[in-house]
Amino acid sequence: KPERIVRLATVLDRTGLARTTIYRKIREGTFPRQVKLGVHGTGWHESAIDAWIADPAGWHRIAAASRMEKG
Repeated sequence: KPERIVRLATVLDRTGLARTTIYRKIREGTFPRQVKLGVHGTGWHESAIDAWIADPAGWHRIAAASRMEKG
């Protein structure tokens, strides 16, 4: 199954967070970073959002472990 990219409106709806909260959490390293889709577009890997929703407090540990596995 290919990785799905979701846009900001979907992330806002699924997480219940405000836009400013999402961007603050990205700066703090406690929320998944966006991926660039083009010159003016960004989105998020749906799997990263799902992982954050499943464990918001532990998400950064999951993300770090995933980065270590990829080398």
